[in-house]
Amino acid sequence: MDARGFELWGVPWREKVTFEQLSEHIHPADRDRVRAAFAATRAMLGFYETDFRILVGPEIRWIAARGQGEDVGIVGRTMFGIFLDVTGRKQAEEGHELLAGEMSHRVKNLLAIASGLTAITSRSAVSAEDMARDLTARLTALGRAHDLVRPLPQGQGAAALLGDLISVLLAPYDDVGAFSGRIRVAVERMGVGENAATGLALVIHELATNSVKYGALSETPGTLDVTSATEGDAITLTWVERGGPLVDVPDAPAGFGSNLVKRTVSSQLNGSIDYDWSEDGLIVTLKMDRARLAA
Repeated sequence: MDARGFELWGVPWREKVTFEQLSEHIHPADRDRVRAAFAATRAMLGFYETDFRILVGPEIRWIAARGQGEDVGIVGRTMFGIFLDVTGRKQAEEGHELLAGEMSHRVKNLLAIASGLTAITSRSAVSAEDMARDLTARLTALGRAHDLVRPLPQGQGAAALLGDLISVLLAPYDDVGAFSGRIRVAVERMGVGENAATGLALVIHELATNSVKYGALSETPGTLDVTSATEGDAITLTWVERGGPLVDVPDAPAGFGSNLVKRTVSSQLNGSIDYDWSEDGLIVTLKMDRARLAA
């Protein structure tokens, strides 16, 4: 090998180097495969190329070995060929594979959620128009939450900031009424992970939809305040409606929307949700596990 070859392999210069000496630096997971490939080149006619990993201290490098089989051009038991450092290419390929796997995982999750929403929305709808409207609204809420999924600084989660997520989900309802600005969001700065973002989006959407139908957002002077508080390993969101119609405690069994919210909060957010049907307006207390929210 020339000087660059020894540098690539991370071994000291010597007059002669054997395959066995080099193979000691091949990654254990690739060593047997490379040895078998090397032996096969002795009887192989034509060009060959094989990629493998080597260990240079704690560093892993990818090498592409290229040469001619069947001892073509061999002189005095000396092999001729080249080693290429393809670490960058391999890392890029691994990154693409990881991205493709992550995208596949996300798509499967979204399809599963859409399938489940379609099934349970059909059971509660009284007409095809109602089903289409409710299902479209819920899927749109998921879409708005999914648009926010992006990397955040370390320690803040992996998807979206809590305040951004809630504000984006509630923005369409802020324009329903005589003036905007009646929805106020004041929560701590923390990240919401991808898995939790879709669940939280459904919860916020259901609460906002009910408020527009029956609560504070159904009347012009109505307001909505969403705040947060930290309690150990939990974060509590408080949803306070004011200025709407008089509130009556519902005496009918919980509908699909309420059951969906409870199930989502319990299973996806490892939390609980409580309703206070005060005369001044509905107060919802949503308690969630911080670790689960950031996952």
